[in-house]
Amino acid sequence: MNSDPANPNILATRIRDGKTDGSRRVPIDCGHFDMRIGRDGTWYYRGSAIQRKPLVTLFSSVLKCDEDGQFWLETPVERGRIDVDDAPFVAVALDVSGSGDAQTLTFHTNLDETVTADADHPIRVDTNPQTGEPSPYVHIRDRLEALIARSVFYQLADVAVSRQDDDTLGVWSSGQFFVLGHAGNDDIS
Repeated sequence: MNSDPANPNILATRIRDGKTDGSRRVPIDCGHFDMRIGRDGTWYYRGSAIQRKPLVTLFSSVLKCDEDGQFWLETPVERGRIDVDDAPFVAVALDVSGSGDAQTLTFHTNLDETVTADADHPIRVDTNPQTGEPSPYVHIRDRLEALIARSVFYQLADVAVSRQDDDTLGVWSSGQFFVLGHAGNDDIS
């Protein structure tokens, strides 16, 4: 096996085994791992898609985002930077239960993580200033988000309600109101 620390098999073994020497508190910076997460949630190593979902899931468990928006795979011993085209996760399914402000929206990601939108896991929508195209996200953990897939965003639009005081369209989840757009705009369609 290659001894390159950026090799996915070596990284996976170190993550699984929890290898530490016990004396280091700050992980060694191994530079760039030549890994990338595509906008569709596909993980790549040196330009080739990583096909083994358990390996990708393992990597995602040590994924971090720093204050500068840089993404890292970080273990107690070492860390390496990776590129993320948009968000590291994709929300691919949605469960809606209840209604009104008692409604809950539970998202399922491409890597089988589940999160319910609430105060700690807000939904937000960015709009591309050139195209007007909305990009919706849900917070997963720390500084990590999931891009909400178009089909899931359409499900959100189906349960959206209008706030009468300001013509805002949004959804309720766990007692929180999350703005998706404004009534009369094409923000959410």
